Amino acid sequence: MPLNCKTPADVLQVVKEQELKYVDLRFTDPRGKWQHLTMTADFVDRIHSVTALCSTVRRSPAGNRSTRSDMALIPDATTAVMDPFAAQSALILFCDVVEPSTGEPYVRDPRSIAKKAEAYVASSGLGDTVYIGPEAEFFVFDDVRYEVKMNSCFYEFSSDEGPYVTGRILPEGNAGHRPPIKGGYFPVPPVDSCMDLRAEMVSTMQDMGLVMDKHHHEVAPSQHELGLVFSTLVKAADNIQIYKYVTHMVAQTYGKTATFMPKPVTGDNGSGMHTHQSIWKDGKPLFAGSGYADLSDMALYYIGGIIKHAKALNAFTNPSTNSYKRLIPGFEAPVLLAYSARNRSASCRIPFTSNPKGKRVEVRFPDPTCNPYLGFAAMLMAGIDGIQNKIHPGDAIDKNLYDLPPEELAAVPTVCGSLREALANLDSGRDFLKKGDVFTDDLIDSYIELKWEEVYNFEHTPHPVEFQMYYSS
Repeated sequence: MPLNCKTPADVLQVVKEQELKYVDLRFTDPRGKWQHLTMTADFVDRIHSVTALCSTVRRSPAGNRSTRSDMALIPDATTAVMDPFAAQSALILFCDVVEPSTGEPYVRDPRSIAKKAEAYVASSGLGDTVYIGPEAEFFVFDDVRYEVKMNSCFYEFSSDEGPYVTGRILPEGNAGHRPPIKGGYFPVPPVDSCMDLRAEMVSTMQDMGLVMDKHHHEVAPSQHELGLVFSTLVKAADNIQIYKYVTHMVAQTYGKTATFMPKPVTGDNGSGMHTHQSIWKDGKPLFAGSGYADLSDMALYYIGGIIKHAKALNAFTNPSTNSYKRLIPGFEAPVLLAYSARNRSASCRIPFTSNPKGKRVEVRFPDPTCNPYLGFAAMLMAGIDGIQNKIHPGDAIDKNLYDLPPEELAAVPTVCGSLREALANLDSGRDFLKKGDVFTDDLIDSYIELKWEEVYNFEHTPHPVEFQMYYSS
């Protein structure tokens, strides 16, 4: 449950009054994975200040592993929340990573970068509030096995919902009620077998303070989405970390396993993280206007910035080699860099709303392997660059993009086709990220280095399908 703490003293009071045993300090690594360090409540009480709860941590995984620079974890008291999965009572605190010698934010700390992005919007005078509404999809399986060796490579998963088990003899009997390929949107149970599982996830997220509005089965068998309501940028990124944690943990308690891998299933839809975005000032929505789909010029310029910088953004919004197995035509993937109020295959969609407060841009190419702090901040910086330089996105395309004549289709730019391409575009097109010192060359260089390890591993490992295609050549 959220504890509504505002100061370190409030946190200490909760620890004392509820006789909590542990305080779990959590921070996010460059890949977007939550990390943690658990302190005993006795230690918290003894030092009399949560802000002094600094622990040395190894240098960011994006750094030089031979260099071990101690960093300090500074808890954010306003994020205090009880961990519903801890057997021993534990309170979670989100932390920022700082340089202990200077007290300055660590330049590679994702949460600190997201904070700087929010501050840059305010300092630029463009707005005072940025709202982000992410929609993270995921798969739930019953069994997953994989192994990579020099003479063997395989993966295999299974789900009771999978169309591939319709002929399997099961100990408890095969009920036969399953969604077909691309048929999961929205049959009721028993075809939808995970209604109660999703409800448990949503209820747990609500208990942890997230504002949720729905849950539903997604298009592919075994694929799901929970409705997380928008929030301010840093808070939205914090919420995604809780969203992922709860999704993984509830699935585990049900004897299942959840994954945010964008494309675990061949021949069916992958998982995206459509991200709704808007800027406000003095309580007014700046994306509402009288232009296309009732958008303002600012909103159109924001879209122009997203489209212009999309290939560089892909390095943050689609940061896995697996991301580009989702970004292919034919599976509702937003490959084409266009915008539309009607076309879901466009990379930027304008959701319908009659309320000016609901006017927003939905960027559809991100996926849930995205580090939310870096991804949200990078998209914001691209949009701001579009506003500052009045980058108009051109005319909207309301026709089905995949039914366009070849000559028209060839004129529509696309997102990257690989992580290799995305990293090259980030390297060469980074300047928009560095405005206001939000992103630094140090962070970008270290991130590219980290991600090149993944590209190397992927490109240097033979794939089973290559044996099928080439072994007898």
